[in-house]
Amino acid sequence: MSDFAQGVKQQADIVKVVEGYIRLRKAGAQNYSGLCPFHNEKTPSFNVNAARQFYYCFGCQASGDVFTFVVKIENVSFREAVRIVAQKCGIPLPKREFSSPEEAAEARLRAKLLELHETAAAWFEEQLQAPEGALAREYLGGRGLSPEGIKKFHIGYAPDSFHALEELLRRMADDATLRASGLFSAKEQGDGTPGPLYDRFRKRVMFPIANESGRVIAFTARTLETGEKAGPKYINSPETALYSKGQVLFNLDKAKSVIRQAGFALLVEGQMDCISVFLRGIQNVIATSGTAFTEQQVAILKRHTSNVVVNFDPDAAGSNAAEKSIALLTEEGFSIKIVTLDGGLDPDRYIRERGVEPYSQAVRGAKWQADYLIERARAAFPGGNADQKVKAMNFLLPHIRRIPEKLARDQFAADAAQKLGIDSAVLREELRQAALRRRDHVEVRTAGLTEVERVLLRALAIVDSEHEGTRRLAAQALLQQPAWFEQLGVFPALRALADRQARDPMDVVEDPAQRALLAKALLGETRPPEESEVASSVQQIQEQGIESRQRELRGLIAEAERRGDFAEVAVLSKQKMDLDRALRDLHRNNHQ
Repeated sequence: MSDFAQGVKQQADIVKVVEGYIRLRKAGAQNYSGLCPFHNEKTPSFNVNAARQFYYCFGCQASGDVFTFVVKIENVSFREAVRIVAQKCGIPLPKREFSSPEEAAEARLRAKLLELHETAAAWFEEQLQAPEGALAREYLGGRGLSPEGIKKFHIGYAPDSFHALEELLRRMADDATLRASGLFSAKEQGDGTPGPLYDRFRKRVMFPIANESGRVIAFTARTLETGEKAGPKYINSPETALYSKGQVLFNLDKAKSVIRQAGFALLVEGQMDCISVFLRGIQNVIATSGTAFTEQQVAILKRHTSNVVVNFDPDAAGSNAAEKSIALLTEEGFSIKIVTLDGGLDPDRYIRERGVEPYSQAVRGAKWQADYLIERARAAFPGGNADQKVKAMNFLLPHIRRIPEKLARDQFAADAAQKLGIDSAVLREELRQAALRRRDHVEVRTAGLTEVERVLLRALAIVDSEHEGTRRLAAQALLQQPAWFEQLGVFPALRALADRQARDPMDVVEDPAQRALLAKALLGETRPPEESEVASSVQQIQEQGIESRQRELRGLIAEAERRGDFAEVAVLSKQKMDLDRALRDLHRNNHQ
């Protein structure tokens, strides 16, 4: 330990440092106790001794001095822990030694840019309270932000001026530094050189973006104007020596200690979503600032938790961003749940319209990653025919293959097969093998026609009036209960034939693969099918449909029992009893 670190340790009070992270209660002359931040517990077993300046947890056996505590809770190096403790205690840091003049110049630039951003943030806050900031204050109030909330996030206002901020900051830095700050813009001149500087942010609400230590490094600016002259709704600071969008998680500086205590992070898409949720008491929330997760952001979050609840906007862009984020988190072994809000609302609007308790319930009821993705697959590829099921499988497999653990991949594949209603043993095994071997797709194999498919295709292709009754029987069954037939590989052809009216059968089936199957059935025909053959085929289809739904209900009942949702168990059990009765009636009729 260096002399400086030793000096910091001697001057630091471990009790005050620890109290910056958890609540402690006096438990004796020199002892303090609280809930351990390093494991979940309900009864305090974490103890701090003021006299000997150490901590010890009787629950998880974590122990050490003030530096060990900061290293563990902040997930930082020993050197960084010394710096953090020194800053908390107001101890000046020693001058840093640099390996080269370039490194020293870069460090000076970063320090100056931090100073400029802190000054700009404070100035924006002042402008919000000025007369010109009235419209911005009205906007923020309409978004449910109180004066205390605005102050908590240091929200400000950039006035409608091209040079007000520039004039302020010119007293602090030279032209090159101002250009490097990202706070200003300049138009390119005729000779290709940059022109004079002017303020980048004008007539906008300003949301500061802080690094993990809470220092302002960039801004997001929201316009208050409408129409063509308003420009983009949101603009962000450009990439600078301080700021790279893909390496910052909005609000992590305020949320990181709560994330550790809660055991998970709530990940939202927008900054207003994050602010709205945080100010209503759910403080383990962070935002990606409107982008999908990056590898760097995943690595940053991994230092604080491996459990994430994702609540992105419900629109298509939000769903795609959620899937990309889930993919990266999955590869890093995160445990992931997804929140889906009613009414297609984003978190900010939902919590303002419905209240914090319904939102908290939605977070508590978040779906596990597998359940969410399977639902997405079913919605994207509806229908029960083999082609749609293969497409659904191929939608899921890129996600399944990213799961590091083989057993988890196998379980995901089994759940997907059950919930997608994949009855075919061949398809189920294809999905299982693809998941275990981490393939990202299964091949679509053209299967031969079953006898049921052959009978129905021939019946629906009848063109002579003598056998019209047979054609009508098949068409009515298909039109009345299409869900029974969706599991068949020739369902698209059957549906087209049932609606064909007087057109030629080969003309109404447009898909080449389906037309080939129809041709195969008709070319092997020696006579039209009898009504009894069609009736038998329809009954067989109906039995298979009921049996498939029974299997699905058994899985749903088991899932509801695991959740303890016995009202849902009762509803599903009633549906299953009705199906059991319908299947018995079918079998009875078949044997009469």
